[in-house]
Amino acid sequence: MLDIEISDRKMCRLKRVLIKSFSVEDASLFRRLKKEIERELSIECEYIGDQPIPFASYNTLRKQFLAEKFLETLLIEKDFEEDIVLGICDVDLYEPGLNFVFGMASPFYHVAVVSTKRLRESFYGRTCNEDLFFSRVLSESVHEIGHTLGLEHCSTHPCVMNFSNSIEETDDKGFRFCSSCKSKMERILCLYQN
Repeated sequence: MLDIEISDRKMCRLKRVLIKSFSVEDASLFRRLKKEIERELSIECEYIGDQPIPFASYNTLRKQFLAEKFLETLLIEKDFEEDIVLGICDVDLYEPGLNFVFGMASPFYHVAVVSTKRLRESFYGRTCNEDLFFSRVLSESVHEIGHTLGLEHCSTHPCVMNFSNSIEETDDKGFRFCSSCKSKMERILCLYQN
């Protein structure tokens, strides 16, 4: 029992999400995102400003940006070890071995990045839909924050922690946790009732 208590105390330190944008100046998007992350996770969330895209992240052959470089940049944004930092960019991200990624996270460092590029209907040659776009940004943001908390991909449908390799799968999973993932998230954030 003592091991569980020590482990629980260590996990209970994650207490706020900081949102940092990379060359995306959309105040209304970040206000909405902040509000919905606070509602979904019951955790403080703050927008901390915009910065340029990491120059070293661009791959000229792929014409894409390496997601890992964004995570490295986000590490310096942490005021406290307990902070979770979420980066938002509007460029096409990739990781070696993958054609693209909607986002990426580091559970060890509690940093994540989400790209809005492939979340826009216009990327697929379709008419703009701002509500659908926001729903996708929220879904991928909550998903990547879930990874920063140590949650893995989930096979329960629907669950925000479902893996998505297409925009249809992102739309299908939504932005809410299944009961099992929600319970894990609440335990990690110490939101559970004793």
